[in-house]
Amino acid sequence: MQLLLHIALGLLPVSIFLVSLIFLDSFKLIKPFSIVLAIAAGGVIAFACYLINDSALSYLTIDRTLYTRYISPVIEEGGKALYIIILIRSQRVGFMVDAAVYGFAVGAGFAFVENIYYLQAVAGTNVLMWITRGFGTAVMHGGTTAIFGIISKSLSEKQSGHSGPLFLLGLLPAIAIHSLFNHFLLPPIPSTLLLLIVLPALFYFVYKRSEQSTREWLGVNLDADMELLALISTGNLSESRIGQYLYSLKSRFSPEVLVDMLCLLRIHTELSVKSKGVLMMREAGFESPLDPEVKEKFSEMTYLEKSIGATGKMAILPFLHTSSRSLWQLYMLKQ
Repeated sequence: MQLLLHIALGLLPVSIFLVSLIFLDSFKLIKPFSIVLAIAAGGVIAFACYLINDSALSYLTIDRTLYTRYISPVIEEGGKALYIIILIRSQRVGFMVDAAVYGFAVGAGFAFVENIYYLQAVAGTNVLMWITRGFGTAVMHGGTTAIFGIISKSLSEKQSGHSGPLFLLGLLPAIAIHSLFNHFLLPPIPSTLLLLIVLPALFYFVYKRSEQSTREWLGVNLDADMELLALISTGNLSESRIGQYLYSLKSRFSPEVLVDMLCLLRIHTELSVKSKGVLMMREAGFESPLDPEVKEKFSEMTYLEKSIGATGKMAILPFLHTSSRSLWQLYMLKQ
């Protein structure tokens, strides 16, 4: 019974916190499999960090307390951040709330493995220690990686890039919070309570801001996409700035390539409109079945991209909505 209590205190709080984050998201954009994959990645990272920390302590002549305060936070937060960086760079994170959920899932997986190790190593410790580990340390691991994800996603949207310095700006606060937590400036229970007050307030703010940003983005971009589709379908494209721009390219590309460029633009815009429709349906609480034509459109789009070549695609790039969110929505629809 004591072992079961320790397991519950060590693993349940962070699990409940993660489930709450998922259900609070109005759009439900992250698939359960992706969350499970993030948790598993966090577990693998925890095991790798354990090996690194154990080896470092064996070779370095440094006090364990100093190591846990200043070195292990860098290694552990850097390791957890790697998975989020991969997701952001591969355009799989659409909004800040998604970055928060992915980040907390990675941190939760890290905490699961770490607490299981502690269950094996110090199973005889008292209940207070497991309350601190479950509600404090485990939630801290999820919270710091979520904060890294939120900051990195926000900066990547503002600067339209995924460079190393950008991610470093997100990593520094995560390392600082982890280091401060390991300093034990407050007794365990007050420190845990402070964490449980600050993190929900932070996530509530992020969720509200992200949902507002999503609705604004949907409204503006949907209007622009619908206007472009109307111009293409009615044959009035030549009267628009896009048509005039394409006409100016006739000296550089053959008529066949120009037609393929226009077809690519049309299919890309149709998929963009469809993905925004899926988002609106999900916000309203409905699951939108995937149109069987979507797979065909992606195949046709791949063929057209090869047909027009890199130069042709570069020429129409300004009209393909290639921001991180636009690329993400196509990835989401394809999945």
